[in-house]
Amino acid sequence: MKEAMFYEKLDESKVRCFLCAHQCTVSDRKRGLCGVRENIGGIFYSLVYGKLISMNIDPIEKKPLFHFSPASHSMSIATAGCNFRCMHCQNYDISQYLKEHIDIPGQDVTPEQVVNAAEEAGCKSISYTYTEPTVYFEFACDCARLARDRGIKNVFVSNGYTGPEAVKAIAPFLDGNNIDLKGDDEFYKKVCGAKLQPVLNTIKLMHELGVWVEITTLIIPGYNDSEESLERIIAFIKSVDTSIPWHITQFSPTYKLMDRPRTPLATLRMAREMGIASGLKYIYEGNVPGEGRENTYCPNCGELLVERSGYMISHNKIRDDKCFSCSTKIEGVWT
Repeated sequence: MKEAMFYEKLDESKVRCFLCAHQCTVSDRKRGLCGVRENIGGIFYSLVYGKLISMNIDPIEKKPLFHFSPASHSMSIATAGCNFRCMHCQNYDISQYLKEHIDIPGQDVTPEQVVNAAEEAGCKSISYTYTEPTVYFEFACDCARLARDRGIKNVFVSNGYTGPEAVKAIAPFLDGNNIDLKGDDEFYKKVCGAKLQPVLNTIKLMHELGVWVEITTLIIPGYNDSEESLERIIAFIKSVDTSIPWHITQFSPTYKLMDRPRTPLATLRMAREMGIASGLKYIYEGNVPGEGRENTYCPNCGELLVERSGYMISHNKIRDDKCFSCSTKIEGVWT
């Protein structure tokens, strides 16, 4: 165990956590909503420091990050636990594990071992992913600081519910963040057990602090696929920065949403066309490899710059952050 960051002590040995937007008040010998932070005698502890439940080498495109060191590999790590209750979670077996168990699964690993493994494997980055990295923030911070010293980049794949104090603490060491923007407030309350506004705040703050941000929306039929819902997402992205890449991805039945069908390709096309019409520069369709809409095109001249199929890149014609044809700047982290 390690003493948690971002909490305050209250009367009667209670604590209030402000690591994430839930701001749980936790009584003695109880845990926060995430299941991995426990109050013991008025001291709040992270129960998952160094308790890695997954550690793999992934292509950075899997995160998905399409404007961040293309074709590079990322050491991807996770612990158990999450501060959301998403009914469609692909990794529910580890993210929701502590909703039904009290033991803390995982293998003991130090930050030095994580960074050494990334370095030895030739990974250009470490991704804190699979579950919500905010819930293992202390370990992610220690890894990120050490990685930065070794010239290795750091990436979050996040639900965006990180508290503002935590965002400001990690931003100096964080190079990229793919944040889910799942739907409207009703969607968040019904499907995720959360609220929309904190996610919007995190996206804005990460962007303001210089972290490269990409946004993913998993489109679920009957939940967040209406034109009105998509228009709200598009309008928000546009209000922050039209150069933020938007990944619109196909849903497949999983976990507690087995009654929902796959997202029709026509719905993805509609969302993409709406985004283009509104002025968003970079829009990608996910989970539908081979359809040709995972490629990066110059927003000025239309030239094909990065050709992708799934997680594979066959061509990359971006030169010094610019289009090879017309020299328009292509936003991202390309080195």
